[in-house]
Amino acid sequence: MLTLKVINESPEEVINRLSKKNFDASDIVNQIIELDAVRRNSQTSLDGVLSEINSISKSIGALLKEGKKEDASAAREKVSALKESAKELEVMLKSSQEKIEELLVTIPNLPHESVPEGKGAEDNLIERTGGVMPSIPDDALPHWDLAKKYDLIDFELGVKITGAGFPVYKGKGARLQRALINFFLDNARDAGYLEVQPPYVVNSDSGFGTGQLPDKEGQMYHVGVDDFYLIPTAEVPVTNIYRDVILDDKELPVKNTAYSACFRREAGSYGKDVRGLNRLHQFDKVEIVCIDKPENSYKRLDEMVSYVQTLVEKLELPWRIIRLCGGDISFTSALTFDFEVYSAAQERWLEVSSVSNFESYQANRLKCRYRDENRKTQLCHTLNGSALALPRIMAALLENNQTSEGIRIPEALVPYCGFEVIN
Repeated sequence: MLTLKVINESPEEVINRLSKKNFDASDIVNQIIELDAVRRNSQTSLDGVLSEINSISKSIGALLKEGKKEDASAAREKVSALKESAKELEVMLKSSQEKIEELLVTIPNLPHESVPEGKGAEDNLIERTGGVMPSIPDDALPHWDLAKKYDLIDFELGVKITGAGFPVYKGKGARLQRALINFFLDNARDAGYLEVQPPYVVNSDSGFGTGQLPDKEGQMYHVGVDDFYLIPTAEVPVTNIYRDVILDDKELPVKNTAYSACFRREAGSYGKDVRGLNRLHQFDKVEIVCIDKPENSYKRLDEMVSYVQTLVEKLELPWRIIRLCGGDISFTSALTFDFEVYSAAQERWLEVSSVSNFESYQANRLKCRYRDENRKTQLCHTLNGSALALPRIMAALLENNQTSEGIRIPEALVPYCGFEVIN
């Protein structure tokens, strides 16, 4: 979340920059400034009252020694009255602090200056493209039909066991899924990311730390009895490793990778665009997370985008990189690049990765800091990216590589899955 310092020092800039996200922050910013004035005045008054209580309390003993019982009694009454005032000020201070916190979490992150204006996905900018568009047979099938033809994925069985959006991978489909996971993890380790294996269930502090909570859209699965949440991405537990941690500047950058299953309710998602693997409630993903000093974070973002590009290139998929506009960027992100791959049988682009810089927005929630060369603590910048999400990668691989002899496996994956063709 934004810091009070930023809002107090540059309220107009905050309001103007958030307008790029189509968010009117004027009322909230003004409320926060007014509440902060109340908070600071309450703190100043409370400090004064507590100091006076301390001073008078020390004088009572001296008055008694001097035999001034009436003066000592009056002093006690004054202390009693001051303590009541202190209680009222403490209530006012706590109330203003709580209201400020409640308002701060409703304000999105400030977009980076390079974020384009726009209302939605149609206003995003294509940064660059690559790969070769596949040539597929005239009778080419979409991936859900290919999955049935070659007995790779059973969507109906998933419905029986759980419900829609929970597919069952079988045979070579399961092996290809596992091959992709290992391929992505090995590439991440080779690129300098430390592999971790996080929990798939987190507490509310973790959800708050990375900005998933408060969960206004109800996209997270909640385990009510224990007040836990199924993770929507490994970003949540991995980034929370550094919650309430002060890193030394020599430890930066921190680079982690993790595989996890991901769980998303995806409420309100219906229609042909979410058929098959296009949108699921449970799916697999390999995530990369980076924590660095503010002055290095955009260099790190460029490195992460370039790294994800190498993955789609190795998989021989047509790809494009999209710079998200203000109306399409997430609540917590300062700048996001999406990766899309072309799905030939569906004749559409599918998002397979988002790579984002959150600047200090998550770090402020997490209290993730580093100690600089002057031993002063500063907020870190956090970044993360999908590297990669499996369902739509699988969809594109199946559709783009179908031939009359079967489905060809990209050369880079053959050592991982142990076969060259699905037939």
